[in-house]
This record gives sequence, structure tokens and C-alpha cells, in this order.
Amino acid sequence: MKLTFAALLVLPLALAGSLKSVIVTFPKGTPDSVVNQAKVSLVASGGVITHEYHLINGFAAEAPVSALQTLSTQDTQYKPNIEEDKVVSAYGDYAAAV
Repeated sequence: MKLTFAALLVLPLALAGSLKSVIVTFPKGTPDSVVNQAKVSLVASGGVITHEYHLINGFAAEAPVSALQTLSTQDTQYKPNIEEDKVVSAYGDYAAAV
């Protein structure tokens, strides 16, 4: 019983610390200041910018889900598109292709 209670106390702390790997892109014409503010906001919330894209207006990051939710509502004019960063295969399931 004590072990279960202790596990329940630790679980929210573990979940709060987990980071999600994402790619964040912005619509064409988004000012650099909006993109830079998004990066600053994610880093301030415990996230890490893992790559900055130059051909597209965006970046890759690992950030807490709460920070991503905040980012998605920060700017209504230049709303970011936030997608999970994952492996994509032209042949279907990556595991089946190996």
C-alpha cells in the first residue's frame, strides 16, 4: 500500500519532466521576431531547440507538452503548426521494412 502511494506521488513529477520531440513551422510571411519569440518561450519553459530550419520557417525542438500548448495559442495571426517529429517511411511501417 505504501509503495503504491509513493508511486502515485512520483508519477506526476515524472510526467511533467517528459519532453516531446516536435517540428514547429510557421506560415509563409511570418516575421523572424515571431519565430524567435516562440524559441525563447520554449527554452524558458524547459524545452531545447534541436535544429533550426532555413529553407522552411521553423525549427525542431524537444519541449514539455504544456509549453507546446502555450505556444500553439501565443499568436493568432501567425499560428504555428506543431507536428510530432518521427520517422517517416515511403514503404509503410518502418519496423516491417527492416
